[in-house]
Amino acid sequence: MEETREYDLCVLGCGPGGFAGAMRAFDFGVHVCIVEGDEIGGAGVKYGALASKTMWELAKDYAVANRVDRGYRASGLNVDFKTLMGTVEEAVKERQYQMLTQLETFSPQRWAGAGSITLLNGWAEFHDSNTLSVQPRSGAAYQIKAKNFLIATGSCPRPYPGIEVDQRRIFDSDGINNIEEFPKRLLIIGAGVIGCEYATIFSNFGHTRVHLVDNKERVLPYEDGDVSRFVSRNLEKDGVKVHQSATLRKVEHHPDYMRAFLDFPDAHSEVLEVDNILFSVGRKPNLEKLKLENAGIQVDERGYLTTGSDCRVAQNIFACGDVTCHPNLVNIAEMEGRMAAKVMLCRVIHPLNYHNMSAIMFLNPSIATVGLSEEACQAKGYRYRVAYVSNALMSRPIAMRNTRGFVKIIVHDDAEMKILGMRAGGPQVSNVVTAIAHFMDHDKGATDVLKSVYPHPSISEVTQECLRLLLGKSVYKPQAFPDKMWVKTWSPDKGYASPQGRKLDTCRIGQ
Repeated sequence: MEETREYDLCVLGCGPGGFAGAMRAFDFGVHVCIVEGDEIGGAGVKYGALASKTMWELAKDYAVANRVDRGYRASGLNVDFKTLMGTVEEAVKERQYQMLTQLETFSPQRWAGAGSITLLNGWAEFHDSNTLSVQPRSGAAYQIKAKNFLIATGSCPRPYPGIEVDQRRIFDSDGINNIEEFPKRLLIIGAGVIGCEYATIFSNFGHTRVHLVDNKERVLPYEDGDVSRFVSRNLEKDGVKVHQSATLRKVEHHPDYMRAFLDFPDAHSEVLEVDNILFSVGRKPNLEKLKLENAGIQVDERGYLTTGSDCRVAQNIFACGDVTCHPNLVNIAEMEGRMAAKVMLCRVIHPLNYHNMSAIMFLNPSIATVGLSEEACQAKGYRYRVAYVSNALMSRPIAMRNTRGFVKIIVHDDAEMKILGMRAGGPQVSNVVTAIAHFMDHDKGATDVLKSVYPHPSISEVTQECLRLLLGKSVYKPQAFPDKMWVKTWSPDKGYASPQGRKLDTCRIGQ
């Protein structure tokens, strides 16, 4: 007979979502166990957000130090790849040990207060909706019984049909940190966020010729066309060769290089010689080992768990993060994990709101988003007003000598002008988008937001000027700078027009 252990809540997976959910449940004085088969932190720490963003920060700093157009020049600048990746590993370990420290602090052996957190290493599978079995890395299996379960097992990279990822010459995003030196030529397959971010990282270091390939007509295909073009132009400025509407057909391995064969819709092909390949073609949920059918749970046609705003999958089983069909973002996973803990313990005050989720794409420059894009507004048939202001007109970016960027704000085209969404590019955009997300959560319009006093000089003033432009009272005028600022309306029956009703062409973000 297997040993049986009992808890109030069993969390499967100790990534950001599982950890956040476990700690929120602990706040309510319950006994929680977390079952983790790999390293704590999951993809959000070990393989994804923290590791890649650490590398991005190092690449950004290196690119700035390497500039020669500001009146100074760094002499003898070089980068040691092994030391660089050691710095990335330090950041990962720092976060992992912070998480482990907290888990140990509130373990039953250490904590004398209400509730507890127990970390268990092993792989779990359901026996029924109240019981699962855990196979540890060593030793005998045991059973866990719990009143509630939270599935937070995360995701892994999707395979590319017909080509094996060996994590030596051909990598996915979980294995790219295993690379031992800067490749001279890197082929990245997939121009979504992860692909564009790694293209930015390797191009910023200046040691790698980067080819970015996608079978769509543009990078970031789910974003507005003008945002996509802005990103593509900047990647190309930084030396990235973008191959759009291309499909990787096969790879030939040679002792010192690989040949990649790309096919295009017009029936022509292109052959590239590269040293390494990175696949970034999406992720899939880690659910295969759980034997969900034993708990009466079915996945959808894409392999995800279906949840509502309460994060519930079944009566006492909840899910958060990448195993659900919501965007694979750490902030969403944490929010869902915390919400699941509140629902199962009847502590919900505010419902979960997916409409105003803000996100950052770590590019050069970075892109921040919140709410609806223009194309999403058009798909919904909304009448809207949209304004755009380039960073080139504002004092802080000018002082920073970093004017590649913009703010674009979309509002309802009515008297209240409630904010529908925002897209911003440039330095410090995470701060800019957070403020707008806050106003959207409180259902504020453009006039309400302008009641705040914006500091000078600051990046936030670009937002202020964009809001003023929506109201027709900006300091700088689009008639004087038509390539740097504009305001337009859109309606289902008339398309784009100026606020005065004159029909216009499709909006375009300037340089």
